[in-house]
Amino acid sequence: MLDRLRTAAAARREAGLTRTLWPRTPDFDGLLDLASNDYLGLARDPRLIEAAVEATRVWGTGSTGSRLVTGSTRLHERLEESLADFCGADRALVFSSGYLANLAAVATLGRGALVVSDAGNHASIVDACRLARSRVVVTPHKDVEAVEKALAGREEEHAVVVTDAVFSVDGDLAPVAELSEAAVRHGAMLVVDEAHALGVVGEHGRGAVHSTGLFRESHIVRTLTLSKSLGSQGGAVLGAPEVIETLIDTGRSFIFDTGLAPGPVAAALAAVDILRNQPELPGFARARASELAATARELGLETSEPAGAVVPVVLGPPEAALRASATCAQHGVRVGCFRPPSVPVGRSCLRLTARANLSSDDLAVIRHALTAVAESKVSA
Repeated sequence: MLDRLRTAAAARREAGLTRTLWPRTPDFDGLLDLASNDYLGLARDPRLIEAAVEATRVWGTGSTGSRLVTGSTRLHERLEESLADFCGADRALVFSSGYLANLAAVATLGRGALVVSDAGNHASIVDACRLARSRVVVTPHKDVEAVEKALAGREEEHAVVVTDAVFSVDGDLAPVAELSEAAVRHGAMLVVDEAHALGVVGEHGRGAVHSTGLFRESHIVRTLTLSKSLGSQGGAVLGAPEVIETLIDTGRSFIFDTGLAPGPVAAALAAVDILRNQPELPGFARARASELAATARELGLETSEPAGAVVPVVLGPPEAALRASATCAQHGVRVGCFRPPSVPVGRSCLRLTARANLSSDDLAVIRHALTAVAESKVSA
């Protein structure tokens, strides 16, 4: 068995696909952070920290059990009410991670149904599709016509369409309104993962579904994470009462998981309040992302116009992306480096994530780093 693992590890090394844990210091080893998902710069906001500290003093460090036993507190209830109100949903259900929220929503609702999934969806959605143990059709990226065809030709009575709102690597926006229309025409449910849209897309950062005006539609279910724009930890599912009750009764990643600790719950509550009171923050994050993309294009690097805070810089082979990541670090910037299977073969990239609180000095440092990447790409 170990010989098989060693052989597989050697093959990954040869392909440039090994991964390494890099424990960081509180200041990101002195590098400018352009890799985290802290889109609004709230993860170290004193208001979130104080809320988490106070909740920990009152409730303790852990939730002490699953949500159905001792792991639900009044704080969890308040957060669910706040998220539902902020996003315009009937109800919300908090999970200990966004990954588990996706597993519950897609695997539970998709059981016994046709599941139609975008090829660009996050790994948590891919795993959820597998756990549904139903027939899954993977459609080309953002191809509504292919979704229509899959729904129209199904033999199953029920169907679920699932998509990221903002795709986690490419940073582009799903055709949510068109997918909703297709779902309605064919009697399907639509699950939209708002992980990279909440706090960045739409008025006050209420997400992609809210921005389309479809937030009261009962056939749409939203999943989200508290660990990106909200600067905390955990996830949630938003939907009709029947959806939430079904997840409480049958969602395995809800029933059998320890509830989210009180500290992160309180921090997320504080973050939602900040979004209500500082509606300019999402626009700041989007503006910084557009500036990063414009800089990359000016330097001849391949990128796209971001819908949220994610800006990919496509470099091709894994080795090129690794070299570019190291070059950025040498010039004071920490970036994400994505290689297969996170991205398709030939599409390894740097993943730059904008933050609402990036300064003009920060942007100058980033331009310097990307200039070095562009120059090394030309000389390679």
